[in-house]
Amino acid sequence: MIEQNSDQHSVQMLCDVLDIPRSTYYDTLNKTESNRERENRELTQRIKEIHSESKQRYGAPKIHYILGEEGYQVSIKRVQRLMKKAGIQSIVTKKFRPTPSNEKVVERENVLKRDFSTTTMNEKWVGDITYIHTLKDGWCYLASVLDLHTKKIVGYSFSRSMTTDLITKALENAYQTQQPQDGLIFHSDLGSQYTSDEFAKVIESYNMTHSFSHKGSPYDNACIESFHAILKKEEVNHVQYFDFHSAKIELFKYIEGWYNRKRIHGSIGYKTPQELENEISSSTAA
Repeated sequence: MIEQNSDQHSVQMLCDVLDIPRSTYYDTLNKTESNRERENRELTQRIKEIHSESKQRYGAPKIHYILGEEGYQVSIKRVQRLMKKAGIQSIVTKKFRPTPSNEKVVERENVLKRDFSTTTMNEKWVGDITYIHTLKDGWCYLASVLDLHTKKIVGYSFSRSMTTDLITKALENAYQTQQPQDGLIFHSDLGSQYTSDEFAKVIESYNMTHSFSHKGSPYDNACIESFHAILKKEEVNHVQYFDFHSAKIELFKYIEGWYNRKRIHGSIGYKTPQELENEISSSTAA
């Protein structure tokens, strides 16, 4: 009010009318930043940087963890407050997914039985297919294979058609990269590609045990479905791919450049899948 009327009246008179000391008014003009305000400003800046580096994919828990690793002593509630004040949030978007066909399926043995526990890598893998839309080529399909211990996508394949060859290439990619011992359990749903005689021969040639979800039980294969949900929320739902080839490049960047090697996972001690795999390989070699 004093500032708004200082061109018509003296500061002294305005202070007298408002019954405040003139020194108090001048102190407010030269207000110094408190330690707490400075800390919040610096924290908010670092939070923005971490959020940006993750392409807006990280929420408060992962940002809080990284801040702690960098030496910041801050509670997760404070991080949440600062993020809310700055309008920062993790990108989470749900979009349309084509409905699978209602083809008749025959039950197969569920060896895994929702036991997702492991003692080391390359004991249990899970696989599934998801849809990726492109402007020019329409729906394309991504088959992924995930290691339940490291959460790493150990193999994947991308194609314009959803065939047995798609899942075969994904498993072949995983097998050649990981070189697992005999007896590994590979779990999938009851999709026609996974239940085909052709794929059964591939499983047998790798000396793996094939486990199947029960009909109408999505939780039997929740881990790989969770990865595909993360892929959609963090990448696919925020872009529009022009064609198959452009989508293939971006999926490679996400899976190999981000998810496996940079994205920290709370379920494995806030490590990246590749980091955990490297630790296991080093300890085994030693």
